[in-house]
Amino acid sequence: MSVSLASAPAAGFESKYLTFTPLNPHFGACAEGLDLTRPLTVEQRNELRAAMNHFAVLVFPGQQFTDETQAAFAEQFGTIEATPTLVDQERRRLPNMKINDISNLGADGEILAVDDRRRMFNLGNLLWHSDSSFKPTPAYWSMLHARVIPPSEGETEFIDTRVAWDHLPEKMQAEIRDLVTEHSLIFSRMQLGFEAFSPEEAARCKPVPQRLVRRHAESGRLALYLSAHIGRIQGQQTPEAMALIRDLTEFATQRAFVYQHRWTVKDLVIWDNRCTMHRGLRYDDKLYPRDLRRVTLEDIAPTLEQPV
Repeated sequence: MSVSLASAPAAGFESKYLTFTPLNPHFGACAEGLDLTRPLTVEQRNELRAAMNHFAVLVFPGQQFTDETQAAFAEQFGTIEATPTLVDQERRRLPNMKINDISNLGADGEILAVDDRRRMFNLGNLLWHSDSSFKPTPAYWSMLHARVIPPSEGETEFIDTRVAWDHLPEKMQAEIRDLVTEHSLIFSRMQLGFEAFSPEEAARCKPVPQRLVRRHAESGRLALYLSAHIGRIQGQQTPEAMALIRDLTEFATQRAFVYQHRWTVKDLVIWDNRCTMHRGLRYDDKLYPRDLRRVTLEDIAPTLEQPV
């Protein structure tokens, strides 16, 4: 599948408190004008929420967060997910359980060994995915803050899956409109050959059903709900199903649809998991420390229980 891309600028969103610089012709913006480490007024929260519904990805540079202020900011917009990590939770580096540790560091602050199980598991972040799509009630927003970054590489890429849906041929839209997929962390990690789950971890990774096409409630637009965590489509043979998922992912992530974010220390990037996918890019994680910290909000309900 390929398309001739029409220009659909993400500009045009009016704001009282924020100024926006579009990041991609289709979605995303750099937002400036608010100190997010301070409590926001109701009007400011409503404006930020409206901007997220419009842009799907917002970059806020220069935000001086601690773990506590980052979590407090997030809680103004919803409920923070429980259980932020899966493997080796007893070896967790960060004491605040509301914070996801997106780093290559162990509890001693040193870079993880090449063969460390946590490093092998974290390589799954290099695959295009939507956060927590493997949970019955998946993620709403993710908020990732840069504390330490390598001197080069390690960018994060984003797409807006509403854009991908809008550009799909009508025949394909009709074919996939009512499909239900199954998601699990085991499915995504198996793509990289990672199978070292403990029995307890595997028990927490039972596949969960999600709609392949969902409606983004606030914008009213349809979105592909794609993720590397997909391993089946209900009612289809697995090879056929996964060939379709691969085709859709390649279509959705064609370069014209992608925004690549080059990190600067103190950047906060917020994305809406209901209508985006993202992936990390490689860097020399055996040599350079990288410390990003994420807070993730949970959605209101499983996708099968939400209006379509």
